Amino acid sequence: MSHKAGPHFLQIPGPSNVPGRILRAIERPTIDHRGPTFQVLACEVLEKIKPIFKTVEPVVIFPSSGTGAWEAALVNTLSPGDKVLMYETGQFANLWVELATRIGLETEVISGDWRFGVDSNVIEERLRNDAGHKIKAVCIVHNETSTGVTSKIKPVRDAIDKAKHPALFMVDTISGLCSADYRHDEWGVDVTISGSQKGLMLPPGLGFNAVSKKAVEASKSSKLIRSYWDWGSQLANNPSGNFPYTPATNLLYGLVEACDMLMDEGLDNVFSRHERHAEAARRAVKAWGLEIQCAEPTEYSPVLTGVIMPEGHDADALRAIILDKFNMSLGSGLGKIKGKVFRIGHLGDFNDLMLMGTLSGVEMGLTVAGVPHKSGGVQAAMEFLTGNA
Repeated sequence: MSHKAGPHFLQIPGPSNVPGRILRAIERPTIDHRGPTFQVLACEVLEKIKPIFKTVEPVVIFPSSGTGAWEAALVNTLSPGDKVLMYETGQFANLWVELATRIGLETEVISGDWRFGVDSNVIEERLRNDAGHKIKAVCIVHNETSTGVTSKIKPVRDAIDKAKHPALFMVDTISGLCSADYRHDEWGVDVTISGSQKGLMLPPGLGFNAVSKKAVEASKSSKLIRSYWDWGSQLANNPSGNFPYTPATNLLYGLVEACDMLMDEGLDNVFSRHERHAEAARRAVKAWGLEIQCAEPTEYSPVLTGVIMPEGHDADALRAIILDKFNMSLGSGLGKIKGKVFRIGHLGDFNDLMLMGTLSGVEMGLTVAGVPHKSGGVQAAMEFLTGNA
């Protein structure tokens, strides 16, 4: 049977579901990206994206994935052989380390066990010991998509300041933006990296760098080779509503719509909604008697919940059964937790009924797959959502 009735449930932690309003905006006819109509669009979107990052400084938009935005952040601010301090919180933090190494940076990695977020005290101690200021940047992941752990950003900024260290502060919030509270200016971040396909509710294809004055100044003397990723040509063209090369015009139409939707709901309301759904999901997991990958409750992610499988049971086998039987996709375990963890996404354009459908699919899947668990997870989530917890 090739056709399955009803919609597919895409409950991975990004790309997230794209709402109809954004799809309709994207399907507008393609326009001349050198013409006046596009210039109006570009100026509008470049202003509307700033409050999303909570910044008054420029946000550079690339036709790229988040990986491209990682590279742009590094090549615009650093020189070959520069040392960067990076923190292992999961698979995506490690991939950023690999990228930094490949482009010619010296990476010093603070190891982690993928169950906890960044420890700002460890960063402060390391920076205090760097008397010669060889470390040129501190790079961390805000919301680690592979684990469901959200690190606190302001304490890291405070740690850098307490150590009186001049290092640039770079943060990947590719999956955190528009789902978890994030404040580029207030938290003193120099480069914030993000992408379009998570909380912004767009398809993949746009990468972002929100940049501080300090970061822009650093870009004037950095020596890593850059062309496509050059902030300079972007920042020179953007004020007039232009890009240095062909932009993703139709995705920019969608981005305007996404910004409007988020601001209409109110960012604080968006964050509260994500926290509420995350708490309901965690209550379901705990009622099933399963363990959450994030081991520190104050670092639970509002974006996704990583669930550890019981010993002897494979997470990918469970995911395959759920996809086959219930037409729902869940996130796989990545890197060293592959097969050990599955991830429930609860981000973007998402409501109570979508969450209840998702959790019902998981609970049915656990039963069909013969995974040891207790019943009542869906009930626990429902009681929380209806105020009867």
